Amino acid sequence: MEKKQLKEMSVQEYLDKYMLSRKIEEAVNAAVRAKTPDPVLFISNHMKKAIPSVITKIKARQILDSRGIPTVEVDLYTNKGVFHASVPSGDPAGMYEAVELRDGDKGTYLGNSVTKAVKNINEKISEALIGRDPTQQYEIDQAMKDLDTTEKKGELGANAILAVSIAVCRAGAAEKEVPLYKHIADLAGKTNLILPVPAFTVLSGGKHAGNNLAIQEIMILPIGASKFEEALKMGSETFHHLKAVITEKHGAHGCNFGEDGGFAPNISSFKEALDLVEEAINRGGYNERIKIAIDVAATNFCMGTKYDLDFKAPNKSVQNFKSGKDMIDMYKELCADYPIVSIEDPFDREDWDHTKHFSSLGICQVVGGDLLMSNKKRIERAIDEFTCNALLLKVNQIGTVTEAIEVVKLAKDAQWAVVASHRCGETDDTFLADLSVGLSTCQIKAGAPCRGERLAKYNQLLRIEEELGDQAIYAGEDWRAAC
Repeated sequence: MEKKQLKEMSVQEYLDKYMLSRKIEEAVNAAVRAKTPDPVLFISNHMKKAIPSVITKIKARQILDSRGIPTVEVDLYTNKGVFHASVPSGDPAGMYEAVELRDGDKGTYLGNSVTKAVKNINEKISEALIGRDPTQQYEIDQAMKDLDTTEKKGELGANAILAVSIAVCRAGAAEKEVPLYKHIADLAGKTNLILPVPAFTVLSGGKHAGNNLAIQEIMILPIGASKFEEALKMGSETFHHLKAVITEKHGAHGCNFGEDGGFAPNISSFKEALDLVEEAINRGGYNERIKIAIDVAATNFCMGTKYDLDFKAPNKSVQNFKSGKDMIDMYKELCADYPIVSIEDPFDREDWDHTKHFSSLGICQVVGGDLLMSNKKRIERAIDEFTCNALLLKVNQIGTVTEAIEVVKLAKDAQWAVVASHRCGETDDTFLADLSVGLSTCQIKAGAPCRGERLAKYNQLLRIEEELGDQAIYAGEDWRAAC
């Protein structure tokens, strides 16, 4: 049904189209048979189930993310309710990811406003989607892609399209009267629901912090927990033990935070950073149950074919360059000395050869983040060339829920692991948590166990685990499984 038709349809035409007179009579009779104490509420609920849900209105606005940078929020209305979504934002990683549309006016929010994306939703996307059934996720996502016409969603903006796609997904779940994660699982054709192992950021570096640490983050994985609730407790306790360790060694000023909520003491040595984390794990008594993961984000300090580990050091007189082979030797040593089980982006995004060689050693999980950018073509290439063995899924790098489901299936069919990931610029939207459970990614990376926009995802996983009850399964030791 077109938007114009909805506006021009008279009350009588609407009643006739949906046979409401008969359905109202049926609802009244049902209320009488049920001897309900509140017939008005009973009839209202009965009618909601009797009338198929359609999108009646879409309203978008500009809000701020966790970094104080504009992003997009959407309210999507159906005759069953209002469904909200807001999208994260990240530093653009290159030509292979979907386009985050920004205004570019340096006089407003330093060029970061998203009023063009908001306008595209309120006018073009809204016009195309009003009257559609929100349970038809694939068709709606395809309609938005067709409306955009560009390969990377540069006309409407991936931030505009994704916000609507997520809101549609929530509305579809409500229409089916199932939890969001169950609806996502249905869309993906999955029957098993797995609570993921969280990769908690505990130390921040790289471009996410103002210290001298080259690598972007060090994370802890509570794979030895028996359930997600216990994993969250282990992560939180270790985080606070780490605060005490850093305070003892570097003073209170060493406990400043990076963008993802990890501590950012002014250190530069990989080993010094890992020593801090290992001591915090041991203080909690979790030395056999918590493993370590690192996100190197090596593209940030790749200079040609060399890697400058001191790229953040002030007034440096000598550059600490390492070759690809030197980096491999360093990773091998670190994995031998510390309980490191996963390394993300160990080399530059275009350094396929060294990534492939390191992955072939089988030392740890090798995650493609900047390497893949959740781009289907790059994922296919990496699968064909055995470049890495895990996908970092950032939904806003693709732009729709449907495409996220497709690339996860692609990765799992190749027996890869999948890590559902947040972005540095986050909101309090919890969709990532439901997506991770619905697609059984078995791993989720949502930042530190502090800061509201990060904890929103972890707390939602607590609720999901509680709701699933005896059916809840925590990935735990099977964290790398292609579930």
